Amino acid sequence: MTGHLVTVDRIETPSFPEGGYIEIWSLNRPNRLNALNRDMHEELIGLCERAESDDSTRVVVITGTEPEKNADRPKPVAFAAGADITEFSGQSSEDVRPFFERNAWEGVWNLSKPTIAMVDGFALGGGTELALSCDMRVASNRAKFGQPEINLGLIPGGGGTQRLTSLVGYGAAIEMVLTGDMVSAQRALEIGLVNKVVSPEELRDSTLEIARNIASKSPYTIKVAKRAIRAALDLPLTQGILAERSEFVALFDTEDASIGVEAFLSKKEPEWVGR
Repeated sequence: MTGHLVTVDRIETPSFPEGGYIEIWSLNRPNRLNALNRDMHEELIGLCERAESDDSTRVVVITGTEPEKNADRPKPVAFAAGADITEFSGQSSEDVRPFFERNAWEGVWNLSKPTIAMVDGFALGGGTELALSCDMRVASNRAKFGQPEINLGLIPGGGGTQRLTSLVGYGAAIEMVLTGDMVSAQRALEIGLVNKVVSPEELRDSTLEIARNIASKSPYTIKVAKRAIRAALDLPLTQGILAERSEFVALFDTEDASIGVEAFLSKKEPEWVGR
């Protein structure tokens, strides 16, 4: 499948129920460092809506398209170098509000399917925010992250101040936002911004290894687990424990819990049914 600004590759993966796919969504504006414009947001929103209703989509991986290597003036590698700033010129609050109220950051964040950002090169501004909207982030050692909006007289507007702080803590988040400085992949790993750092050559295989592992689990239980973990971001600890307990107990009425327990006891691989 190919869109104009986001291309989609579907990789079939051994799983139960059979017919599961890992989807790779590639941001496809390499000559603009995959900057996120309004049309790209709309394509991503549409992909999120389709993936949410497609039981065969088990894991979504989001990455950037690499620039042409043989171009006269090759562009640097980028996951997404932020929003397309040309669309900000001359805009008022009334002009930008509708776009920021319906955006791809929230579309990705609200997916019940697991999501992984596969980050090579620059992930700045809205690019960092798109990576933050994913559940996990795997980066190459040449990746760079940053929230440089302060240099434009702005602040992050795609969830950056909130999801970044939740992930890395107040000190690291406020340093990134107030200075606008980029951080290296190694620094991102140290502060918990990314889950893993590998070489550019290993990036795809390492990311797909994680995706295939997740895709091998019960798709229904994966959805419940993600929902329970997300509750920890919104609920006080005592209420979160109660929410977890409710989710845990309810799983005992599912077929997949019975299948998983019996498979463990008989030392067999579980063949999930997805309910």
